[in-house]
Amino acid sequence: MSKAAIAIACVCLFTLSGCCNTAYGLKKDGQEASHAMDNATHRVLSAGAKK
Repeated sequence: MSKAAIAIACVCLFTLSGCCNTAYGLKKDGQEASHAMDNATHRVLSAGAKK
C-alpha cells in the first residue's frame, strides 16, 4: 500500500472512533438525565404526600 492510502485509512479509523465515542457519550448523558428527572419527580411527589 502506498503511504497516502495508509494515511487515509488511519484518518478514517480515527474519525469512526470519534463518532462512536460521541454516540456513546450522548447515550450515557441521556440515561443520566432520565435518572435525574425520575429522582426529582419522586422527591417532589413524596414531599407533596407528606403535607
